[in-house]
Amino acid sequence: MQGLTMASLKKNPALIPLYVCIALGSAGAVFYTLRLALRSPEVTWSRKNNPEPWEEYRNKQHKFYSPVRDYSNIHSPAPKYTD
Repeated sequence: MQGLTMASLKKNPALIPLYVCIALGSAGAVFYTLRLALRSPEVTWSRKNNPEPWEEYRNKQHKFYSPVRDYSNIHSPAPKYTD
């Protein structure tokens, strides 16, 4: 196929920035998906080690910035599901 080999890229050097942008965009999308899968509080990978992962985030602040309220003193209104 024309444009996909090194020989044709040497003939058409204007395609190189296009391939670089596509590669960077793809790498960014993969990085963001992995970050969501590994760091998000809504995702759990091990049910045996942490059977109730939502309890870990009960009193943590999920908002980045609020000029009106201090969320460190407010407790979550979520019910406690302990037996």
